[in-house]
Amino acid sequence: MTRAKREMVVVVAGLMASAAGLEAQHRGPGGFVGLSFVAANPIGEMGTLVDNGFGLEISAGAPMAAGGHLRMRVDLGAVIYGWEEVFLYDVMYRVGSDVTTTNSILHGSVGPEIVLVRGDIEPYVHAGAGLSIFATSSHMDDDFGYGYGHDPYLETTNYSDTVFRWLYGGGVRFRAGSRTFVDVGVSKVDNQVANYLTKGDVVDQPDGSVLLYPNRSDADLMSFRVGVSFALR
Repeated sequence: MTRAKREMVVVVAGLMASAAGLEAQHRGPGGFVGLSFVAANPIGEMGTLVDNGFGLEISAGAPMAAGGHLRMRVDLGAVIYGWEEVFLYDVMYRVGSDVTTTNSILHGSVGPEIVLVRGDIEPYVHAGAGLSIFATSSHMDDDFGYGYGHDPYLETTNYSDTVFRWLYGGGVRFRAGSRTFVDVGVSKVDNQVANYLTKGDVVDQPDGSVLLYPNRSDADLMSFRVGVSFALR
């Protein structure tokens, strides 16, 4: 990950230099909050083991300098990259239930964002650092009234691993209202080497125990998003 760290330093330095160049301009955009649909494409080793993932991301930015062109940006999100459902039957109690296992990535990052041009079309670039949590969890579907309606019950986390992440990317916001923008962007996410489960890696045994077969590899992603953001001025 040394190379990724060097790339991050170069990107952040470039963003700061761009902000300095914008300092002399008149007041630009302020902060924002947004919600995006995310499609994550695993690349490298992980791309040979995992299909594309989909999820949601919440973003927020606060103006820091350069008349609002430089922001401190925070991203929080979750991506599901796989799931499976099996039916388990308990001979002793003569009942059965569907068990759903979900593979997901929870992530958060913070870093600078530069709005290059203000107006009805606002291109921007950004970088960040944070954490990614690779987690696999299972729950039983409540088909027999043990919980509340058909809500899941007896939930458990089968496996998880937390690693550092670095990202850099950009996008364009298109004005759709006085303070509303359609936000389209892409990011390259460099995760540290991670341990994670995929479909079929959680195996139920006849005696009721569970065997896990975790994978270990680079876990880099290309993240594509489209959503709506609201300007805070």
